[in-house]
Amino acid sequence: MAALGGVRWVTRALVAAPNPGAWRNLCTSAIAQAASRSQGEDVRVEGAFPVTMLPGDGVGPELMHAVKEVFKAASVPVEFQEHHLSEVQNMASEEKLEQVLSSMKENKVAIIGKIHTPMEYKGELASYDMRLRRKLDLFANVVHVKSLPGYKTRHNNLDLVIIREQTEGEYSSLEHESARGVIECLKIVTRTKSQRIAKFAFDYATKKGRGKVTAVHKANIMKLGDGLFLQCCEEVAELYPKIKFETMIIDNCCMQLVQNPYQFDVLVMPNLYGNIIDNLAAGLVGGAGVVPGESYSAEYAVFETGARHPFAQAVGRNIANPTAMLLSASNMLRHLNLEHHSNTIADAVKKVIKVGKVRTSHMGGYATCQDFTEAVIGALSNP
Repeated sequence: MAALGGVRWVTRALVAAPNPGAWRNLCTSAIAQAASRSQGEDVRVEGAFPVTMLPGDGVGPELMHAVKEVFKAASVPVEFQEHHLSEVQNMASEEKLEQVLSSMKENKVAIIGKIHTPMEYKGELASYDMRLRRKLDLFANVVHVKSLPGYKTRHNNLDLVIIREQTEGEYSSLEHESARGVIECLKIVTRTKSQRIAKFAFDYATKKGRGKVTAVHKANIMKLGDGLFLQCCEEVAELYPKIKFETMIIDNCCMQLVQNPYQFDVLVMPNLYGNIIDNLAAGLVGGAGVVPGESYSAEYAVFETGARHPFAQAVGRNIANPTAMLLSASNMLRHLNLEHHSNTIADAVKKVIKVGKVRTSHMGGYATCQDFTEAVIGALSNP
């Protein structure tokens, strides 16, 4: 995969959930049919880039269908190898996890939907989604929060990037009952991983021509844990004198994002804070349906929505907004050095939104997911 580029340059340089019971009634037959189709279609295409596709739960399969339709219309030289992994559709096992991992390790690039994590404890603390990210060491989650021209929200002309460490912190899956009625949940912070994400953030800012990095923390309370993260960020910042460095406590950061988000450029933070800020910032520009995201390790790149929501209540209703997934797919093409196809698709999506005639209910319109997809396809041939 010599053609892989984009943000991988950086990584090489570094080393609203519904009631869980509702998931049991989701459309398993539709997923099973999709799985069966994908097995029949998984044929090598000469000269095409192989990409692992993991539709996930909720509206994930519908969003992936939109991606495939647009890619077909745009003659994108990508071959999707589709796999299905779901804890709520009885489609999760060690064998399936290994199949997905094997495909991702071979292809190096993947596009995934939200793999829903049930809240019930069934003997395993780490979800399949978390295990997948850890096994691939997808340490850096990048969410580019940018306003879409023509779509007015409370804050317009926003352009900021949230970089989240996502392999440790509160998501370490280390919990136990130390005494009856007393649960200890361990938050793990290491110097190695804190330095790595800090360096990733500053390298990203350097490569993208951004002028400021803000480290978000709670070191005033978690003096050792978040204190170590903050110390690592400060040490790395000294190596980048041309980039302005600031620090901000997480609760103040939330307020500042709502009051004056324009003060931010690149934000870097530990795991849980990143999850919260991703969703808050997505809400500033229109919600989970319009913000793309991606995750990186030293070897692999995974493209997904910026705010990870399965939108289970919309399953089968053809109302999901495919904007975020289509923009994420466009970013994936840029990563594959398919610049022309990437720009063509991104421009088509943005044109449909700017014109404003075809919008899903998520954006205040009445169009279906299929209507929006067809409008994007139409915009491909009429730039």
